[in-house]
Amino acid sequence: MDISSDGKIESKPERRLGGNRAVFFVYTMEGLENMAFACMAASLMTYFSGYMNFSLTKSATTITNFVGTSFLLALFGGFICDTYWTRFKTCVLFGCAEFLGYALLTVQAHFHQLRPIPCKGVSSDQCEAAGGSQSAILFTGLYLIAFGTSGIKAALPSLGADQFDENDPKEAIQLSSFFNWFLLSLTMGAIIGVTVIVWLGANQGWDLGFGVCAIAIFFAIIFVSTGKSFYRNNVPKGSPLTRVAQVLVAAIRNRNLPIPERAEELHEIHDKEAGVKQEILPRTGQFRFLDRAAIANNTDCASTSINPGPWRLCTVTQVEETKILLRMLPIILSTVFLNTCLAQLQTFSVQQSTTMDTHVFGFKVPGPSLPVLPLLFIFVMIPIYERFFVPLARKITGIPTGIRHLQRVGVGLVLSVISMAVSGVVETWRKSVAIEHNMVDSTEPLPMSFLWLGFQFGIFGAADMFTLVGLLEFFYAEGSAGMKSLGTAISWCSVAFGYFLSSVVVQVVNNVTGGWLASDNLNRDKLNYFYWLLAGISTVNFGVYLTCASWYRYKDRGAMEQIENGGEDDAKGKVQMVEI
Repeated sequence: MDISSDGKIESKPERRLGGNRAVFFVYTMEGLENMAFACMAASLMTYFSGYMNFSLTKSATTITNFVGTSFLLALFGGFICDTYWTRFKTCVLFGCAEFLGYALLTVQAHFHQLRPIPCKGVSSDQCEAAGGSQSAILFTGLYLIAFGTSGIKAALPSLGADQFDENDPKEAIQLSSFFNWFLLSLTMGAIIGVTVIVWLGANQGWDLGFGVCAIAIFFAIIFVSTGKSFYRNNVPKGSPLTRVAQVLVAAIRNRNLPIPERAEELHEIHDKEAGVKQEILPRTGQFRFLDRAAIANNTDCASTSINPGPWRLCTVTQVEETKILLRMLPIILSTVFLNTCLAQLQTFSVQQSTTMDTHVFGFKVPGPSLPVLPLLFIFVMIPIYERFFVPLARKITGIPTGIRHLQRVGVGLVLSVISMAVSGVVETWRKSVAIEHNMVDSTEPLPMSFLWLGFQFGIFGAADMFTLVGLLEFFYAEGSAGMKSLGTAISWCSVAFGYFLSSVVVQVVNNVTGGWLASDNLNRDKLNYFYWLLAGISTVNFGVYLTCASWYRYKDRGAMEQIENGGEDDAKGKVQMVEI
């Protein structure tokens, strides 16, 4: 990882840069940005159905596509800041795009001419959904937000993590803490977003709600820009996807060459220029067929008398970079179903709450604010985890993070199974209350507090705390220096694929079971069976994850330190950066 004060390679000391002072600005931007995004995700269902006159099906599909696209486009943001821009520049420019999106929605919500006539109080023939220019404005604003937040999600965690040197024992501990406090800032922003801003939009007008979101993004950009002089900035190393493609092509071209047993026989470049920081990855035993990409074909070299080029000969580090990416893919795919369960909780649990008593101390809690329950649980759990569990586990294991990244993700997957099982139990009880009070077909709230849903939300909140941070930290720590942001973006893709898969799961279950979830009346649906089915599938998924995690091989810290400290004496004082 090349670090400098202005994005250029320099040999001067960097200790005055980075650290907790620098990440304060990162925490602030994340809190403000997620405050706006969480508000959008929680309130769009009401806005689409009440102001855009969308059907419930179209509203749900549009929201799923919006949220899924927001996380999936993080791949593009990660590619950009690993290849062309620094992470700081990526955050600022993508933040500007997100600001424009919220501003556009604010204008549309303020001027009634840009919205369809509300259906409430008019005849059905006059009730039309938004179309034409109205839809164009709406979807332009939505996907500007999706595009903007995707770049921030890819670049901001890596920008914060860059402020700590993982090769320094003290800073390695601070790096582990960073991801926990990053999640706390994300959670604090989301709590304000799904309570205060959702209430403002629903009761004071959506133009005010979207306007506050736009202002939040504006100040997020200001705050992250204020910290520019404190940051350690990455130096883009070129397209990681191109490097991966070069390895695959070179390995195919050299497919007939024997694989050497000794790593010294493979091609590697050791740059001895002063002030140049270089990551050297040692050879590993997995995916040995890719090692052919680092074999010099003497016949080709003799015939051309020139360098064979990167599409015929790659370095061992480049080959290992590709291997790392291939090893990570099964891990991320085995966490997708957890986010499918999360999507179900955010839809069906909100519907459950509409059939229950939502009063707390005389105050009626709006449905879109229900996700505040797991957020509050995460808000309480993170300091406990960071201040008590991690130090205790660190003393036992000697690992800066307390437990390994994949162990943390595994704990989250187990908790998601428990959450789905508890959801089934609570739903069974809710239906029994409806039957007991003869309210199966009633639209009145049941004599049962919606706070009982807090059990499933709380357990899943803990699952999210373990899994999300575990994945972010895992992909950052294990990713090569040239694809830190892309690795972070891949971790967000688990959320995207989970949301996209959720619609498919509901449709398949309805078709196979004859309509467990087909009715508009939850009291007659089989939602409890659906939750138990998700718990069963999640259990199988956890078994798959255990297999993938057991097969995964972490970076060899000892081998990398040997490479870092080895070499000629004249290399003393010249920095060679080795990732651990």
